[in-house]
Amino acid sequence: MHMFRRTRLLALLTSTPLLVLVLVGGMLGAARPAIGQQGFDHLPVFWDVVRLTLGAYVEPPDVDRLMDGAMRGLTDGLDAASSYLTPEEVRAFDAGTPLPPADTGITVTKQYYLRVVGLRDDSPAARAGIRSGDFIRAIDDVPTRDMSVHAGTRMLAGAPGSSVTLLVIRSNAAEPRPIVVTREVASTERVSSRRLPGGEAYVRIDSFGDGVVDQLRQAIGSLGAAADAGLIIDIRNTADGPLDHGIDAARLFVDAGGRLAARQGREGAPEPVTADQGDGVFTMPVVLLVSNGTGGAAELFAAALADNGRATLVGMPTAGIAGEQTLVRLPDDHGLLLTTARWVRADDTPIHGQGLRPDVLVEVPIVPFDEEPPATDAVLERAVTILSTRKS
Repeated sequence: MHMFRRTRLLALLTSTPLLVLVLVGGMLGAARPAIGQQGFDHLPVFWDVVRLTLGAYVEPPDVDRLMDGAMRGLTDGLDAASSYLTPEEVRAFDAGTPLPPADTGITVTKQYYLRVVGLRDDSPAARAGIRSGDFIRAIDDVPTRDMSVHAGTRMLAGAPGSSVTLLVIRSNAAEPRPIVVTREVASTERVSSRRLPGGEAYVRIDSFGDGVVDQLRQAIGSLGAAADAGLIIDIRNTADGPLDHGIDAARLFVDAGGRLAARQGREGAPEPVTADQGDGVFTMPVVLLVSNGTGGAAELFAAALADNGRATLVGMPTAGIAGEQTLVRLPDDHGLLLTTARWVRADDTPIHGQGLRPDVLVEVPIVPFDEEPPATDAVLERAVTILSTRKS
């Protein structure tokens, strides 16, 4: 039995890295790399590790566990959205199984553990005390170290009223805190608006989910003359919604012909998306509030306005989550969720993996557990000052 498992391990671990590269290269239409290029020169080292593991480890290794570890190791060197999928995850992906109807209000990325990026306002997670930037070390006692973003997102969703326990790290990795979150069905209200004490028009986009464009248009219209003079749009900690919704929302502010974004694959030049006739209905000065939790559609929205001179970005650098993933099927029903395209700015600088740097950087401190956040909003205050300058 041990000999059979050893033979299987040798076959799988020595052939899989090469097979993955060939499969991915074929899927992308790329030429097959020559031996000695694109990492093939590391295969002898990989073989040595396999041989030593089989021959010198204190006990016969678990083949399936080693196989999973080898595959996860391959994707660890890629972006946070690319991941190795188990057969169960591949089946769910293939079936298009929708997420359960309720969630915690969190959007996650991968940074060793799962890391909170987006956090919807007044969501169950926000009310429980979770903050953008927190690390989730475990979900219901399942460690996230080897968990993909795809798997983590599914675990965070569930039936309305059900609870999930998150082991959260904030300022001290040695003192993680368990936080119980009760799942709720997300509100369909994406946008809210109000006038600030000084009369400035303020709009908060909480999500780029369905209906965000119409709600944004209505919210700005409801502010009347205050919005005509200038507008502050807050997209801090907003990271959910389809990427194209961010582009559609940007059309409200960018005139025809303006480049909104461009999609870049492995080969060829970026494919630009431009504003059409009838776009650019709002012409007022805009200040956008951004943070480390601004990601996805919100980043495309911000980049489009900034690159067309329609907004000043104020706050912290954004998350850099603006890629598209494709499922590559592997032997034994495993899979590789691989980023095969990314969105770039007007000058072809990638948004995915790099994010946006604000025009005006305002540092925001990390507030430890059990401490109150600052009484004032330094980012918003700076935005008000900038908007008053632009209006004058």
